[in-house]
Amino acid sequence: MAMPDNVRASVLAYCQLEEEDLTNQDKVLLEEFYDDAVSYMADSGVTEPAAGTKRAAKYNLCVKAMVLDSWDRRSAQTESASIRENPAFRRRLNQLKRTEPVPKSGTGSGE
Repeated sequence: MAMPDNVRASVLAYCQLEEEDLTNQDKVLLEEFYDDAVSYMADSGVTEPAAGTKRAAKYNLCVKAMVLDSWDRRSAQTESASIRENPAFRRRLNQLKRTEPVPKSGTGSGE
């Protein structure tokens, strides 16, 4: 899936990258990181919220944080560098999971 232009601008700004400084390979890699992040959110049980909602802001920050993390870790690490999870990202993801709308399953009365 191609990253929409408005999303690309937001991701580049979050990652503090300039489009003109990126090689074609870098651009492809950013697209893959974005697709991976969106897929991760879906696999975590978080659907993309409607634009303009408070949940959308959390969702977008989580996606951008994952893209930046992937970008920063794109080189192989051979030394015993400590890899830690970003606690702010984990809190946002957990909050999104807790506020995920429950689909109507037809189990309620009158449905």
